[in-house]
Amino acid sequence: MSFWVYILRCADRSYYTGHTDNLEQRIGQHQQGLCGGYTTLRLPVELVFSQECSTREEALAAEQQIKGWSRKKKEAMMRGDWAEVSRLAKGTQRDGALIHPSTSSGRTGNGQ
Repeated sequence: MSFWVYILRCADRSYYTGHTDNLEQRIGQHQQGLCGGYTTLRLPVELVFSQECSTREEALAAEQQIKGWSRKKKEAMMRGDWAEVSRLAKGTQRDGALIHPSTSSGRTGNGQ
């Protein structure tokens, strides 16, 4: 079973970060307003980043890590600009611990 950490861009240009074990289904739920809370009030939403994780714990830890990042740092990660992510980390080790470039691209765009 695969797990995913993902970022949605909402209609108000804000970002929502979450994790799931069924990415396609979860994005559909967000897009239909079935998740309640943050994204329901900011439809439509678009998937702008996803990364596959080996365990639910890894996906949750990545979600929590990303939620603590600035908008600029999230956008650098979504672009794959790891030098900028490192620069924005300001020397804190925990910022680079879980999210890293992957040989198998879990990143997606255009809602795919």
